[in-house]
Amino acid sequence: MIGKVLWPALLLALAVVTGFLQIDRQADLTPSLAPLVPQGLRNYAQPRIAAIAADGSDSALALEEAKRLVQRRPVPAEHLTLLAVAQTKAGELEQAGLTIQIAAQRGWREPIAQEAVLRLALDAGDKPEAARRFAALFLRDATPNALLEELAPAVLDEAGGPGQGTLVDIISGTDRWHDTFLRRGGQVMPPPAFADIAVGSMARGTRFDCAVLSQTLKGLRQKDEASAARVAAAAPKDCPQTGA
Repeated sequence: MIGKVLWPALLLALAVVTGFLQIDRQADLTPSLAPLVPQGLRNYAQPRIAAIAADGSDSALALEEAKRLVQRRPVPAEHLTLLAVAQTKAGELEQAGLTIQIAAQRGWREPIAQEAVLRLALDAGDKPEAARRFAALFLRDATPNALLEELAPAVLDEAGGPGQGTLVDIISGTDRWHDTFLRRGGQVMPPPAFADIAVGSMARGTRFDCAVLSQTLKGLRQKDEASAARVAAAAPKDCPQTGA
């Protein structure tokens, strides 16, 4: 008799748990479902819950939910970023600074963390670190050009300085984003800084695509003829279309 009662109850409990697990997974795509998932079953829902709390006015709740998120899933950089936001709201500024630095180390494409560490590096006078974070944001297609335009002057203000030198090292060390540097750099960097980095990279042996370089120079000449002339003069002899 007991078995006849327990078995249906177990099946019902299993069905309920399975249903909540399905809602939890769907919460990753539909954030409004996240609050429906019981706390003990939240996996995909917990990042949504933490984000909602971080946007709210209850700093204690935001910190509680962010800590719970990191305890359950400590690896993703985005989760540490949410914790840093919650710590900031709660007035734990020193802890937030440490958390955001760890987040940036774990996820080079995590934009909030990269921007935060870039600004911390600038405040500390660490231009090479700021330039590395700038490069991470620069390579991310979703980073708004307006943000890069805002940050670039502070990072790349010194001709031949550590900020520019770090970007020259990065560009000359790989050929994977030469075209991206030309196309986007000409738009978001101050023309003299862009010219310094382009010329410095070519001096280190970087070979830019002639057609892309020529197109970039057309836009650069409209902004700063002198900077464009410096880049064109440094272009290889086998790129006559640059107007060198």
